[in-house]
Amino acid sequence: MYDDGRHYVHTLPADAKFDVITSDPIDPWVKGSAALNTVEYYEMCKRHLKPGGVMSLWMPLYESNIASAKSLIATFFQVFPNGIIFSNDQNYEGYDAVLLGQADASEINMDRLQEMLNRSEYQPVAQSLSDVGFTTGNSTLGNYDQGIVVNLLATFAGRASNLKTWTQNAQINRDKDLRLQYLAGMYFNSYISTKILESILTYYEFPEELFVGSDEQVWLLKQALAQSGRREK
Repeated sequence: MYDDGRHYVHTLPADAKFDVITSDPIDPWVKGSAALNTVEYYEMCKRHLKPGGVMSLWMPLYESNIASAKSLIATFFQVFPNGIIFSNDQNYEGYDAVLLGQADASEINMDRLQEMLNRSEYQPVAQSLSDVGFTTGNSTLGNYDQGIVVNLLATFAGRASNLKTWTQNAQINRDKDLRLQYLAGMYFNSYISTKILESILTYYEFPEELFVGSDEQVWLLKQALAQSGRREK
């Protein structure tokens, strides 16, 4: 079925619930995109999440600036106060990111994730992750095998609770004032994605209560995060 994403969510019956809602709107400087990055839209989506459900949102860091990045992230975190940022970067060079919002605050159990990926019914998921670079056996930590789960979670860049200071003066994007499209449009040809990522990582802290699992798995994740530029100040 083809439909406008916002219209589809808005017209869902109240009892329609989902485990996952993904939102991959076009870049926020494009006319109309800002309507898919508002408090009201995120609240609509949140109402249709099952308990334990999540919403993911793609956002660009490229051709952006700090003000528009703050606006997008702060708007999402206002609806999802337990939100998390995962960054797509290589050699500490920023590019884009994914925001993850949880219907309820919950931990990410690394051992359970690995156990699921080891099952035959989840092999397509493991293969898909491998196809985009989250493979096993590519550890730089001696004889340890980081595995898919560690490599995937090592893209963690921050979460709402640690970024309150960073976002405190951000302009919240609402239906009645689509400020984001103007903020983003002013920096269409800018190339400061790495600067934006560095600004976010200034507030990096390892979330002990978020990522849980065996001591070895948690240690491997901490080391992998440190090697990718995530270091607590």
